[in-house]
Amino acid sequence: MSETTTAAEVAAPHRYTAALAADIEARWQDFWDAEGTYAAPNPGGELGGDPETVAKPTKFIMDMFPYPSGAGLHVGHPLGYIATDVTARFHRMTGHNVLHTLGFDAFGLPAEQYAVQTGTHPRVSTEANMENMKAQLRRLGLGHDKRRSFATIDPDYYKWTQWIFLQIFNSWFDEQAGKARPIAELVAQFESGERATPDGRPWNELSAAERDAVLGEYRLAYASDAPVNWCPGLGTVLANEEVTADGRSERGNFPVFKSKLRQWNMRITAYGDRLLDDLDALDWPEAIKLQQRNWIGRSEGARVDFAVDGHDEKITVFTTRPDTLFGATYMVLAPEHGLVDAIVPAAWPEGTKPAWTGGAATPAEAIAAYRKQAQTKTDVERQTEGKDKTGVFTGAHAVNPVTGERIPVFVGDYVLMGYGTGAIMAVPGQDERDWEFATAFELPIVRTVQPPEGWEGEAYGGQGPAINSANDQLDINGMGVDEAKRTVIAWLTERGIGEGTVNFRLRDWLFSRQRYWGEPFPIVYDEDGVAHALPESMLPLELPEVEDYSPRTFDPDDADTEPETPLSRNEDWVNVELDLGNGPKRYRRETNTMPNWAGSCWYELRYLDPHNSERLVSPEAERYWMGPREDKPHGGVDLYVGGAEHAVLHLLYARFWSKVLYDLGHVSSAEPFHKLFNQGMIQAYVYRDARGIAVPAAEVEERDGAYYYQGEKVSRLLGKMGKSLKNAVTPDEICAEYGADTLRLYEMAMGPLDVSRPWDTRAVVGQYRLLQRLWRNVVDETTGEVTVVDAEPDEETLRALHKAIDGVTQDLANMRFNTAIAKITELNNHVVKLREVPRPVAETLVLLIAPLAPHIAEELWHRLGHTGSVVHRDFPVADPAYVVDETVTCVVQVKGKVKARLEVPPAISEQELERVALADPAVLAALDGAGIRKVIVRAPKLVNIVPA
Repeated sequence: MSETTTAAEVAAPHRYTAALAADIEARWQDFWDAEGTYAAPNPGGELGGDPETVAKPTKFIMDMFPYPSGAGLHVGHPLGYIATDVTARFHRMTGHNVLHTLGFDAFGLPAEQYAVQTGTHPRVSTEANMENMKAQLRRLGLGHDKRRSFATIDPDYYKWTQWIFLQIFNSWFDEQAGKARPIAELVAQFESGERATPDGRPWNELSAAERDAVLGEYRLAYASDAPVNWCPGLGTVLANEEVTADGRSERGNFPVFKSKLRQWNMRITAYGDRLLDDLDALDWPEAIKLQQRNWIGRSEGARVDFAVDGHDEKITVFTTRPDTLFGATYMVLAPEHGLVDAIVPAAWPEGTKPAWTGGAATPAEAIAAYRKQAQTKTDVERQTEGKDKTGVFTGAHAVNPVTGERIPVFVGDYVLMGYGTGAIMAVPGQDERDWEFATAFELPIVRTVQPPEGWEGEAYGGQGPAINSANDQLDINGMGVDEAKRTVIAWLTERGIGEGTVNFRLRDWLFSRQRYWGEPFPIVYDEDGVAHALPESMLPLELPEVEDYSPRTFDPDDADTEPETPLSRNEDWVNVELDLGNGPKRYRRETNTMPNWAGSCWYELRYLDPHNSERLVSPEAERYWMGPREDKPHGGVDLYVGGAEHAVLHLLYARFWSKVLYDLGHVSSAEPFHKLFNQGMIQAYVYRDARGIAVPAAEVEERDGAYYYQGEKVSRLLGKMGKSLKNAVTPDEICAEYGADTLRLYEMAMGPLDVSRPWDTRAVVGQYRLLQRLWRNVVDETTGEVTVVDAEPDEETLRALHKAIDGVTQDLANMRFNTAIAKITELNNHVVKLREVPRPVAETLVLLIAPLAPHIAEELWHRLGHTGSVVHRDFPVADPAYVVDETVTCVVQVKGKVKARLEVPPAISEQELERVALADPAVLAALDGAGIRKVIVRAPKLVNIVPA
């Protein structure tokens, strides 16, 4: 006996142990790979296959794209992957052709940061991370069709990301048709005169740059000067999520400034209505739908034009309350608003109050100083309710279109360019923020809605009759809000100074990154700065090599700097001679890269046809897997599982790309994901010492209800699992100690999939013992022989068996994995008590657990004498005759107290149940001869007797 061999292993050499599990799991994973067990055939094309399988109903089941982190997986990561795998296996066994695969979202900042620190090319580190993650996932026995896997960094993949960008670039949104159309159709309208140019000149008289500028106002992908979060200390633009509440970079704690840079944008706002309306038909959690609705933020109101006194310019505002226009006593522009510089006079006009100037000698100086101050604030800070309102007078006045009065125009940071038009008509009588500003700057306040009697507040934004709202041509006094709105909008429209309109909180999608590790834009610029799309024959435009991946950094406090992108340093790549159809010319490439969202906007489509070099996806494959059906009217993936943290950005962007591709006729599905399921999070205890530093959770000891690390007391709090918190448990550790099937069962048994749950390594053994008992029910631990008998089960076992089949079927169909495992455990425990295990019972038990624990199921299935893989066997079907209980327990109460429990047929009538209950000896004794005033019967489970 070796030092590592226990006496128990000698006595039971064929016992289900971690070593045996590892052997079983490795063998069957190799078998599945070799046999292509999980290959899902397409209807034709390279991945075409068995016609009988293709004829089955389809199920396309997806996980959200994983990012291949260098830290590898901890046990929290596979939760969703195991859940989709169980679901895919179940549907495969219930007669579906199932597409289930997994790729990698491999562009992104972490790999680039690692490259900056080490000089390792991002592709090298990313591919190494992917290989590690693939090995970890393979060990879990996930049934992916590996033929369909890819990474977003593969040129054969991002060729089509670039192609989609060009489809969007070469499209415009036709508001009359309510959909995207090719930009060539818009050009034809300009050329024919059907659509007038902005200045009325014929299209052929416009220069190339002028035409480009006109089309830029329509294109769904366009470049513009956009406000961004510029961090000179890091040398890059940051997303809002990367900026702390105090306006500094999350990484490095550098100051962040609002700046304007030429950036690519996606005109997602054009799809605001459709993005809202189509949510209704999606099978998504209501909480996620609500977040999208709030993010899109549709509101109805009016566009109103205010003339600027002494200028040709006009200030356009959007307001949801045009009925309050008579109360607009001043205006406020966002510091970034393009009109500010155009309307600022050289000197302060007569009558300017000292409080309005910010102490500056001229309006230009005041605005420059104020802008610098506003640059350091986040949008959240600028909009925070209750804070002191700040601003400066521009020196200009606008004209209120309904009162004719000159009203001052201010610059104020509580107005954002990201909402509406970046300008507001301020109505302090009806808006709290405007009231605060008006009070601080001694501006007039006019109420235009009658507050309720006894109103003691300041601004009143509620309903009520209009007051102080009349001129020679318009009188809305006494009207309710809705009628007053309609009347004012009609008056504005008649005079051409406004109209009813819809506004969205949603902003166009900023689509540029000043980084290296992303998809290059397939765009070049000519000597006039006009953007040209590369032809499809030049795709993919691959990332060039650069010597330095680092962004150039600047003085952290110097807001007047601009980023220098890594790609711009490769002069041979940036400046290029190309023939785009009119002879060789010199061009300059775009040196920004696409954001990491780009590759994940459409990856579901590439899973369908991953090796197609001629098309994004074959129409036949797309219709087969994702096309609209009665149960999913917009089409899409049948099940998409991932975290709720992607509620808005990824899901909204993917929906937008789908709709554009649908409008242009490239796909039949207008939505990417029909059913969405958000899994919860596996949490773990975080232990911190007196300094608040996390200590290794595995080395913490519990004594008398307290926790100690190296003899010192530490605190414990339930939180996230992660390497930095020193509480991560890897799936490799659990697989080594118990086997992958045990890990799979434990993660599915921890609780409902959509709620978070704490990890407890000590509890894993419970599922390990379930598998050991299952093994013993089929295999003799001493000899390794199969012990089942060719006999029919008794009545009690049949009932237990078919109830389990019925319950597990319903649970797996509805992703209630924890209750499915409980039912399998109950059946397995029943089988343990049998003197001999009938073959039909053993085989059914193996089939029931197969989606959850596929390795042991495959092993037992073959030991039971079968040759085909259990993966493609039919899932058991319950016999209804054995599912219905023979009897149920009826509780009989007298004076509200239980006096008897009767076993009665489930279908017993109320009259029969009352007769049986009144004849029961215990009930008769409780009544003791008393009369009966009332009998309440709730067949078959309750009889309540009220004595006289």
